[in-house]
Amino acid sequence: MSNLAALLRQGEFVVTAELNPPKSASGTAVKRRAGILKGTVDAVNVTDSNRSVVAMAAIPAAVLVREAGVEPIVQITGRDRNRIALQADLLGAAALGLANFLFMSGDDPKHGNHPDAVHVKDLDGVGLVKMAVTMRDDHKFLSGDDIKQAPEYFIGATASPFAKPMSADLEKTVEKINSGADFLQTQPVFDLATFSQWLAELRRMGGGRQASVIAGVLILRSVEQAERVARVPGVALGQEMVDRLKKAPDAEQEASRSASRWRSRCVRSQVFTACTSTRSNGPKPFRLSLRLRACCHDRS
Repeated sequence: MSNLAALLRQGEFVVTAELNPPKSASGTAVKRRAGILKGTVDAVNVTDSNRSVVAMAAIPAAVLVREAGVEPIVQITGRDRNRIALQADLLGAAALGLANFLFMSGDDPKHGNHPDAVHVKDLDGVGLVKMAVTMRDDHKFLSGDDIKQAPEYFIGATASPFAKPMSADLEKTVEKINSGADFLQTQPVFDLATFSQWLAELRRMGGGRQASVIAGVLILRSVEQAERVARVPGVALGQEMVDRLKKAPDAEQEASRSASRWRSRCVRSQVFTACTSTRSNGPKPFRLSLRLRACCHDRS
């Protein structure tokens, strides 16, 4: 069992971060970025060509992150690979001892730096979770063939609390949990009221399976980034936040202060307490932790 899995299953509050591998073959850059986070977070998401922009593959980058003394979470998208390649990658990654995976459909290549690339999307987010569970728990490939030595890993999935309508994401999220997802990571949270509503609805709709929710926190570094993020589907970044950054002498410092205020509001509003309390008729359906997004990358 990975340390991340142990912490979440014990109900501990976990902080993870995001590391974008370099757009180069520099293993030194990966280890340098991981070193910045060592001792600060419980685990690090290693992205899979984030925003459909080519970068070092997530699996070898995750090995380098681990060598730097940080526990990796390997992001696996269905954007570029069919089910044959995906299952092969999972076997290889598990053989290397990588234990945490986050499955997602991935961004459309037309938004990246190779817009003519084929958008494979053989499996969507739910299908990826089911694939991973089938390989781990049933010891079978999607074809039905047996796996002699099945992989062992902790399965994560993504959620978009601010998608419209909310019910569409909730249904998909519940399906991921019921399909076997052990934890969820959300899109960046800027609207605490809507996020609290989503948590309450997830609790109401969820089944008896336990899963942990790791809420996304994006530290904005510029007005331009805020304006770009505000246009991303499924992200609720209000114009008031963009305006506040425009007026601030130092946009990055203002964004950091906003993140601190967000955390304080969570505590004051008892979001964490409310979402982790035990139901009278069954176990906790989810727990809440934090994920710091896009906090460690450079130009290497």
